[in-house]
Amino acid sequence: MSILKVTNLKKRFGKFTALDGVNMEVKKGEVFGFIGPNGAGKSTTIRILLGMLKATQGEARVFGKDVWADAVDIHKRIAYVPGDVNLWPNLTGGEVIDLFMKMNGCTNLTKREELIKKFNFDPTKKSRTYSKGNRQKVALIAGFASDADLYILDEPTSGLDPLMENIFQECVLDAKRAGKSVLLSSHILSEVEKLCDRVGIIRQGKIIETGTLDELRHLTRTHLTIKTKEHITSLNELKGIHNLEEKDSELTLQVDAEEMDTVIRYIAEFGILKLESSPPTLEDLFMRHYQGEEYSNSKMEGSL
Repeated sequence: MSILKVTNLKKRFGKFTALDGVNMEVKKGEVFGFIGPNGAGKSTTIRILLGMLKATQGEARVFGKDVWADAVDIHKRIAYVPGDVNLWPNLTGGEVIDLFMKMNGCTNLTKREELIKKFNFDPTKKSRTYSKGNRQKVALIAGFASDADLYILDEPTSGLDPLMENIFQECVLDAKRAGKSVLLSSHILSEVEKLCDRVGIIRQGKIIETGTLDELRHLTRTHLTIKTKEHITSLNELKGIHNLEEKDSELTLQVDAEEMDTVIRYIAEFGILKLESSPPTLEDLFMRHYQGEEYSNSKMEGSL
């Protein structure tokens, strides 16, 4: 069953085309990852879904209703968490949470207290004293305390520390287990991998790929930093090696996921002293795969 469906969605600001025929669907009980580089059109799409912007062309429906004409009815059943939360400075965090919950028609105080404890949040302080991470917690607590059928989360863990990110992920999985649907816009690949059933990749206002993470695994490369007892020879001749560089007796490179086992076995023959691995950022991932190797290489070299 489709909870959210976008068909040939277009949005123009003057001569600039922000969205150019976006198609997307979120099903009941599904966590859908909406990912892409900055400026790709994610936030514009979300603003249209929330009824904040009117589409130039195409159709967007949530719960079978038109997002522009039926925005009030739709908002009764959704929870929205932006990536940059602005609060009333003279209200306490608890007062803001209560206000958000009241606006959503939610009275589940037990869930509210449970989430405040989970997120290790002090609701008695004035909002003006909160860090970015604590402002984010206010929106997350209010959002997950509501009995929404669809959660629209736009970079929701911005400013959270790793422990709080884990709590957020538990909340998303709890919502999924309860049969709720989630649209998650995120730059954190590990977050997407843990949570999302399917992913839609947007670039320059167009959805360029949609599928499960396994189906899109060809997009993933791992970044390695290596130091060995003996000098490694002919590494660049192996399949799946990219952006190989040597600096201060250490090698940095990227390896396609399907070739990782072969590469590690080869490196081990030279005596591993140091081996660090990390996933690429989504920004680097998309730039490399969709805007050409020359641009990507210069970007990667500047970041090493």
